[in-house]
Amino acid sequence: MSGFLLLLRRELVLAVRGGTDAGVALAFFVIAVTLFPFGLGPEPNLLARIAPGVLWVAALLAALLSLERLFQGDADDGVIEVHLARGTVLEVVAFAKMVAHWLVTGLPLVLVSPVLAAMLGLPVAGYPILVATLLVGTPVLSLIGGIGAALTIGARRGGALLALLVLPLLIPPLIFAVGAIDAVLQGLSARANLLLLGGLLAAALPLAPVAAAAAMRQAVE
Repeated sequence: MSGFLLLLRRELVLAVRGGTDAGVALAFFVIAVTLFPFGLGPEPNLLARIAPGVLWVAALLAALLSLERLFQGDADDGVIEVHLARGTVLEVVAFAKMVAHWLVTGLPLVLVSPVLAAMLGLPVAGYPILVATLLVGTPVLSLIGGIGAALTIGARRGGALLALLVLPLLIPPLIFAVGAIDAVLQGLSARANLLLLGGLLAAALPLAPVAAAAAMRQAVE
């Protein structure tokens, strides 16, 4: 646990010092959502109806923006080889990077989402479930996206390849999250969708670091 916390602290310090990727992701999220009222017109009913899908698609794409170099920097600097030489468990390294990615990218998206939801006219009843789905779903984006980032280490046009690999896998959490919000807005129970979304997170937590670590080993061999 102490080793994981040290790795997590390192990743957070590097992310704060860099700052660019997290800032770009948050800016993209805000701008992408803001464009919809201009493109569709100031029709309150229409904007309120599409708000859950707009917010979630924008969050998904924003999270992808900062994933391309999640492992590439360590690969370029030889840090992964150092971890292997020291006997560091790469699964722990991968998990620390994924957690740090969520803390600096996913969590800010969650915090700013109610403001953007208000701008789109989402009913107040939908705010708690929107935040809940993002709290459960954005870690899934970081975990699954981390696998794609590890698989594309050293690849040319890694960003495009990453999107092609990851986006199909992110369709289920998108469907379950938007379905949960829509259910609440229609006066129905969101329990089933939330359980499915939580099940995806429960599956991704142990599996994603293992898959990413295997891809990291393959990349440096």
